[in-house]
Amino acid sequence: MTHDVSITDISRHFSEFLNRVAYKGEHFLLRRGKTVIAELKPAPRGRRLGDLPVLFKSLPRLSDTDAKAFSRDLQKAKRALSRRKLKSPWES
Repeated sequence: MTHDVSITDISRHFSEFLNRVAYKGEHFLLRRGKTVIAELKPAPRGRRLGDLPVLFKSLPRLSDTDAKAFSRDLQKAKRALSRRKLKSPWES
């Protein structure tokens, strides 16, 4: 939920507004007169590891044909890499 609040109110009760943002997820538009000059809102958060199964289920799937072609491409790349001579990282 978004609330309009004056800069004066924010400055007088800053700690209270920060707690409302942190613990209740509230969002504030800070106004000077009739003009919005800033926002006070929760910082974006990343995903949790526990969200991965749902994320994976939401991803598009390869068709059987595309999956087989991808597998062939991987095998081809592995064979090509295994034939390459390793270079010394110390040589310039």
